[in-house]
Amino acid sequence: MATWNLDTAHSEIKFKVKHLVISTVTGHFESFSGKVTTNGDSFDGANVEFEADINSINTNQAQRDGHLKSADFFDAENHPKMTFKSNSFSKKSDEQYVLTGDLTIRGTTKVVNLDVVYNGTVQGFGGDFNVAGFEISGKISRKEFGLTWNGITEAGGVVVQDEVKLDINAELVYSPVEEPILA
Repeated sequence: MATWNLDTAHSEIKFKVKHLVISTVTGHFESFSGKVTTNGDSFDGANVEFEADINSINTNQAQRDGHLKSADFFDAENHPKMTFKSNSFSKKSDEQYVLTGDLTIRGTTKVVNLDVVYNGTVQGFGGDFNVAGFEISGKISRKEFGLTWNGITEAGGVVVQDEVKLDINAELVYSPVEEPILA
């Protein structure tokens, strides 16, 4: 068994959503953690866990970030974390996987499917550890997670689109796990 920890200094958790139907707002989470547990060298069948601190949301606009943290959207006071736990991590080809798991936002859990590109594994600086890189993408409906606030423009258009695109770049650092000694 091997554990791979998310290197937050070399990873990013981003999202995109249409605003007023014509432009895209991009944001990210600044505080997050995660790990992947594998059986041996293969990532096929790995267990993936992830969480992000809702109060670390950043769209480069303080007023919007405050609104996203409010009860209108994420309700960070009552639901400070967004979490993900995998149900399956299935290999489609040498570089492509499908990651399926339970995403919990604002106390609501839904199964999501994410596309994963495995960029490979290399030795880290100094050669003492391995580093693996992944690009993860997918789409969710924000309304399915209780993020239902919206406004209507004078022309009848919506202010915030329901579909949210996820874009995650993950660098994982191998952390050896010692097998327990049996008496």
